[in-house]
Amino acid sequence: MTKTGAQHLVDALLELGAEVAFGLPGVHNLPIWEALADSPLRLIGVRHEQTAGYAADGYARATGKLGVAIVTTGPGAANTIAAVGEAMASGSPVLVIATDIPAGLRRPGTVRGVLHETSDQAALFAPVTKAAFTVETPEDLAPTVLRAARLALRPQSGPVYVGVPTDFLRHNGFRGPDPEPTEAFPALAMADLDAARRMLAMASRPLIWAGGGAARAGAGEVIGQLAEKLAAPVITTFAARGLLPPAHPCAAPNPVHAPEVGALWDEADVVLGIGTDFDGLMTQNWLMPRPPKLIVINVDPKDAAKNYPPDITLAGDARDVVPELLQGLPARPGLAELTERLQRIAEQVRRRIRSEEPQAADFLRTLEETLPERAMLVADMCIAGYWAGGFHRVRAPHQFAYPMGWGTLGFGFPAALGAAATGAGRVVCVSGDGGFLYGCGDLATLAQESLPVTVIIVDDGGYGMLRFDQDREGLPHRGVNLHTPDFVGLARSFGVDAGRVEGFGRAFRRLLGEFVRSDEPNVLVVRASLKPPVNTSPRWYRAMRSR
Repeated sequence: MTKTGAQHLVDALLELGAEVAFGLPGVHNLPIWEALADSPLRLIGVRHEQTAGYAADGYARATGKLGVAIVTTGPGAANTIAAVGEAMASGSPVLVIATDIPAGLRRPGTVRGVLHETSDQAALFAPVTKAAFTVETPEDLAPTVLRAARLALRPQSGPVYVGVPTDFLRHNGFRGPDPEPTEAFPALAMADLDAARRMLAMASRPLIWAGGGAARAGAGEVIGQLAEKLAAPVITTFAARGLLPPAHPCAAPNPVHAPEVGALWDEADVVLGIGTDFDGLMTQNWLMPRPPKLIVINVDPKDAAKNYPPDITLAGDARDVVPELLQGLPARPGLAELTERLQRIAEQVRRRIRSEEPQAADFLRTLEETLPERAMLVADMCIAGYWAGGFHRVRAPHQFAYPMGWGTLGFGFPAALGAAATGAGRVVCVSGDGGFLYGCGDLATLAQESLPVTVIIVDDGGYGMLRFDQDREGLPHRGVNLHTPDFVGLARSFGVDAGRVEGFGRAFRRLLGEFVRSDEPNVLVVRASLKPPVNTSPRWYRAMRSR
């Protein structure tokens, strides 16, 4: 008995090792749902296509594997674009499979008014994906999905779109041959490798700056070994939080925006950038001066050079290049002194936070002491999320997600659903009242799937960061104060347990501890207003001046 195109599509996903997909049904993609019903692949139905994209991203960040979103034609596909843009900016491997109008009804150059028709649906995704494919024949369906997924996973990873004319899904076509595996990176230039070793060996104050590419490569262990050999501090970007455990002797405790940590950059004579592009968010829009000497390791030399031109580029995956760099590199003294200094920095930053924003200090301490060992924290674009993004002690890779690639408000809750679908344990989401309302309808998904998520909604009655911006400029509040619902009643109306506290004191600690130990989803509403930390752009200049 021959298989339909939808069944071949599902077979391709299973061949890729996909275990979970997120989607929303539509008249054009129902054959995929029928095919998935007979497969071991778990399909989680969401209430908005943007949630499907964010959830696929959250799943990818939690596992390092491919995240899959399945949506319908036209408006369904378009609804995913903000989420896909975040995945692109953050290097998250997401496969978006969207149906398109029937190929038999398409007339090139003409929009005929077919239901959900777009003149060029793939073109919508071109700016926010690594590639956008449209399946040309039924026979090409499975090979195109395989090719797209492998491209999404290949460093530098990112989202890929596949559009499938809906009539191909019921076609009893055959499956073509699998595409050939993508070729490996070219061999390292030995002259560049030797030059990098010499430069690092001669450094008096080396520094390692590790980004999302290093984290996605799984290079934390070898980077830690290199740092110890060089007695070099390691500053991680937001995308690389958890690359080294907090207790590692070379781990800088906080982001470079904190003046005490920024001083490490200012005094470095050689910086080794690994898997990073030195973006504006981390470098305070390049107010930080280029170091005297810069070596970069990156799968894309052009990407590595676009902001701070390097002296030496080692092209390749961090997990492959760093061990090569380690060979023959002499050890530098001073590791014990470095560790003591980093401990002093951590204490100085803690005192600064306690002095400037005691509520944030309470919030961070409670997260550190209350979250289970393997819990993942997902932060949205909100003031509490900014505090977590910069100052929460992330214990391991894949235990923190933060939308600072593109900066999409509304990421936190739906991405947490995807992270929780991995089955790895409790996921805690930190969201503001404004951002949570972007996707609150997916409380239905949370309840229906019984996902182990604790949502912390910090309710300050509006867009707190924007309110701070207006206050700083001496402007009246416009558009930033919101009428918000009874979040506890809202959650309970979906069958999700919920509670409310005032501030981040004992009641918050008690209820959060109770909620994260539960087997069920829950929502904790905190009435509080926080000042933003130094890793937010309005405070960059002040942090720079204090260095």
